[in-house]
Amino acid sequence: MSETDQPRSDALDAMLRLGAGFGDADRQRVLDALSALQPHLAGWDPDDVDLEISVKHRGSKEQQVTLRADVPGYPPLVAKAANSDLTPALAEVKRELIAQVEAAKGKREPKENRQLRKRTT
Repeated sequence: MSETDQPRSDALDAMLRLGAGFGDADRQRVLDALSALQPHLAGWDPDDVDLEISVKHRGSKEQQVTLRADVPGYPPLVAKAANSDLTPALAEVKRELIAQVEAAKGKREPKENRQLRKRTT
């Protein structure tokens, strides 16, 4: 199996770095929470995408989760969520980052460009 044929979970695992507030014991929990993000990043080589997740004030009322994505050809994308419960905070940053990735991709895709739709025969 080549590196580009990695299963989805392995690809997300290769992209993800655990930052401040997370330890190795949290890795599987974070991967499970962010699994829906993988299809939105599937267009890039996992070695070229860098995801970093961190949490400030873990376990307190002021807990804040930050998910940063560095994707080739795009400015850094940053999603944040504040929630005293880690599971909903992870779900919120995942949804916010998916929205940012799709919005960024949408800005680059041609819309209603007649030259691109014109048949060349």
